[in-house]
Amino acid sequence: MSIISPSKDSFEHRDPLTSSLSASYAGVVAFIAVANEGSFSRAADRLGVGRSAVSRSVQKLEGQLGARLFLRTTRSTTITHEGELFYENCRPGVERILQAMEEMRDLREGPPQGQLKISATHGFGRKVVAPLLAEFRAHFPTLALELLLEERAVDLVTDRVDVAFRDGRLEDSQVIAKQLIPMRMLVCASPDYVRRNGVPASVDDLAAHACINQRLANGRLQSWDFKVDGHPRSITPSADITLSDPSLVMQAVLDGHGLAQLAGYQVCEALRAGTLVACLGHVTPDDRGHYLCYLSRQQLPKRIRVFVDFMTTRIRSLDLDCLGESSERRQSAPIPAPATKVGIAA
Repeated sequence: MSIISPSKDSFEHRDPLTSSLSASYAGVVAFIAVANEGSFSRAADRLGVGRSAVSRSVQKLEGQLGARLFLRTTRSTTITHEGELFYENCRPGVERILQAMEEMRDLREGPPQGQLKISATHGFGRKVVAPLLAEFRAHFPTLALELLLEERAVDLVTDRVDVAFRDGRLEDSQVIAKQLIPMRMLVCASPDYVRRNGVPASVDDLAAHACINQRLANGRLQSWDFKVDGHPRSITPSADITLSDPSLVMQAVLDGHGLAQLAGYQVCEALRAGTLVACLGHVTPDDRGHYLCYLSRQQLPKRIRVFVDFMTTRIRSLDLDCLGESSERRQSAPIPAPATKVGIAA
């Protein structure tokens, strides 16, 4: 059985609008150029094409319209009455196209403008992102910001999100991901709890301690992740307290109710202040990060580019990757440096 490709005539018959637009576009552009320049030669120079190409495009347009648009002699080119009418009808559309192109150029080259929709998890959004937005707005007052806090990984296209902050391990290969800082998952307790119960020396010792779990938005309990002897290990310890918000989990730990595995950015200040103590640092996983995600490096709108640059610089300067001056330094080996991630933006 042979396969016969549809002919040009069949496409035109099925889709006259597309056929008309594609056939007349070059003619309209050539016509506008000739009308503005008063000459086929100058119009050709303006468009960067040959004079014969401009002439053919205008002749084809005249055939489609069934009207002469120019009176041409060897010495002059004069627009006809029909041509003047057609020019006046076309000019508003052409001006709108040029205006739209100029506005797009301004978006890329002028001050950033428009709406910026940002997504982050509750913990990272409240603790890190939100406090920086006032400073960002001071630098870029023409931008309107919308910050959405939710635990799920949003779809940048479907949810119309410009920039998303994501935590942990990234699996979506369709986005550009810039690692801001490593994500440390530290098992912490209050000094009072440590005085009463000591600290676990191994992952297995957690079974003998009071633990505090976090329930995720999807209903599952968040696992406690470790790297033991070079291999990943995850557990979900038994717990007397389970909470759905990371800030509440941290407060329960501060109040001395038990141990919890918390992100480093949450506990950094408390570790330095001595109100929390970290343990099991020698088995902390090193394959996680806090990432700033967007769709493409190509033709990135200026409003997104300035936000990405600002947040990258400011968050990296916050020194959130820490253990603090706590008993962790005396009880555990240092946390290893994060592994280099291949294919992730610097």
